[in-house]
Formats: sequence, C-alpha cells, structure tokens
Amino acid sequence: MNGRTLVSIGSAVLILLMAALACSLPFESNRPLTAPAQTTAELSAPTQSTQTPTVVHVTVPGEPRSGKVVYDVESQSTAPERRAPYGDSYDINRLERPFEQDMTYVADLDIYSYTVAGDSEWWYVVIDLMGTNPNNEAGINFGIELDQNHDGFGDLLILAQPPLLSTWDTAAVRIFQDTNHDTSGKRADKCDAPITTDGYETAVFNGGPGDADPDLAWVRAVPGGVHFAFKKSWSGVVFMLGVFADAGLKDPTKLDYVDRFPEAEAGSPVRDKRYYPLGALFLVDNVCREAFGFDATGYEPQLCPREAPPPAPRERNTRESCVRDPACAGCGYEWDEANCTCIYHGPC
Repeated sequence: MNGRTLVSIGSAVLILLMAALACSLPFESNRPLTAPAQTTAELSAPTQSTQTPTVVHVTVPGEPRSGKVVYDVESQSTAPERRAPYGDSYDINRLERPFEQDMTYVADLDIYSYTVAGDSEWWYVVIDLMGTNPNNEAGINFGIELDQNHDGFGDLLILAQPPLLSTWDTAAVRIFQDTNHDTSGKRADKCDAPITTDGYETAVFNGGPGDADPDLAWVRAVPGGVHFAFKKSWSGVVFMLGVFADAGLKDPTKLDYVDRFPEAEAGSPVRDKRYYPLGALFLVDNVCREAFGFDATGYEPQLCPREAPPPAPRERNTRESCVRDPACAGCGYEWDEANCTCIYHGPC
C-alpha cells in the first residue's frame, strides 16, 4: 500500500468522524440567530416576589387610657322593628345605618361610643361596638377622620381594613389625605348631592412597607371593639375627630357619602321619615366630631351637640340596670327608657 492510499483512507475516516459528531449535536431548525427584542411592557413589568417585605418597628403603642367619651345612637333596641330609633340626620352627615339594604341589623357595625385619650407620644381612639366581632364577614372598614382646621372638611383619614389582628398591627392601616378640600362637597353643613368630588384622594401611609415612618399608625381588634393608635408628632394636638364603620361603599374617594346621593335615593333608616327604608346608602354608621386642643364655639360643622348630657353608663346590651339620669330634665330633653339615655331635641 503506497502513501497516497494511506492518505485517502485517513481522509475518509476523518470525514466519517466529523459526520458522526454532527449528528450527535442538538439541532433546532427554527432557532433565531439572535435573541428576540423585549417589548416595552416586558421590560417595565415588575418582578414578582413571593416574599413579604419585612418591617422593622421601633416604637409600639401601649395601652389606651381613659379619656373623653363620645356616645352614639344605637339601633339594637329597635332592630327587631327593622328601623333606627333616630340619629340619622342626612343633611348634616349624621348617619345611623347599621343595616343591610333590606333593613337587616348588623350589630358589629353599630357604634355605641368612642373614646379619645393621649400620652406623650400617642393618640388612642377606642371604638366600642354593640356587637362583638369587628371581623364580621360583611368586611367592615373602621375609620377616623381628622379635621385639623375645624371647618367641617376632613383633612386626614385613618382607615383599618379587615382582617384585624388581636395585637397591635400596622399592616391593616391605610392613611389618606384630602389635598383639595372637597371631602364635604361645597358646604360642610349641608348635603350637596349629587356632586362628584375625589374625597380623600392621596395615600400617605400603606401599612408600613415602604413608608417613611412604618410606626405611624396602628390598629387592633378586641371583642366588641377596635383600638387605634397614631403618633402625635404626625397628627398634631389640635383637631376635630370623628369615627365611622363602613361595610357598604367602602370608598375614601367618595366621602362624604351624603354628597353622593340625594336623600330620596339614599333612603332613611327611620320609619317615620319620608324616605324610609334604606336605598343606595346602607351599612354605614358614623359619629359626630369632637373638638380636641381648642375651645369649640359650638358652630363648627359636624361638631357634637354641646348641650346634651352623656347617657348613663351601662353594660353593652343590658337594660336591667338602667337608672334615669336626673340631669335629663326640663324643656327640650326626653328620657329614652329603652336605650337608657337622654335625648336632647333642642331649645324650646
């Protein structure tokens, strides 16, 4: 065998080896030469994370102290009759509507009273309910409105959204601000419905993660009530404050609700009122606003009545221990035996 023959045989073997190697490599006939360009939406889409951001808290509220108590009308005593006894004054944004649209009573939404107290660092607001379960399946939002220049227009809204824990927690708290002065429509002392405003339109606290101060506001649920705590350094010490419970609209941008619906459309929970029963506005209960840090003149819009004495203290849902308040006497006052409270109807 000569040299030329050996070279030919070697070349043939080499060609066979290269073909075998090529057959063993993966092959995709449709593979592009370059990676496809991403769309704008794909480039800007956030990366999904299954981890909950960790919030490190520095200061935690203590225990609420005794303070100023503001009482509300309660509808439990008249609930079997599918009505509120009184207390729903639509024109001045006083709502007593702890009822479904068919007038089914929801005790867990019916506010009995609220108490405001403070220490060196915190304001505490305790909302006392006629029912026992703040985490009612209706999904009740509990809120505090702060009117810092006491003109009847809310400036700040502290909102607790279910589920609420039994220990102090920030995750359920949201805070909104009204920056364009329209929470009460055109006038704070009148219903301006129907108008369209954006209410509390600006979010300023989102439960802690990403917030400048994750300790700003807290909430917890207790049997029969809800406790709030928020920092004095943020809210100041001069304001009017009111509370509400809401399982109906649950929309901060639509407050005040009375400016959204004419009363004829909203309905009424009071049977002897013209627009009974409830219509578009239901499952909401609010309480008049009280003054803190200043002497109220008595003419501030949405301010609690100055003349009415507080009702006699009593246990929730208990009537047997009711004792008539001797201060409930004279023209303009009426004793409500069923609710063990004094009703002030106004000067004679």
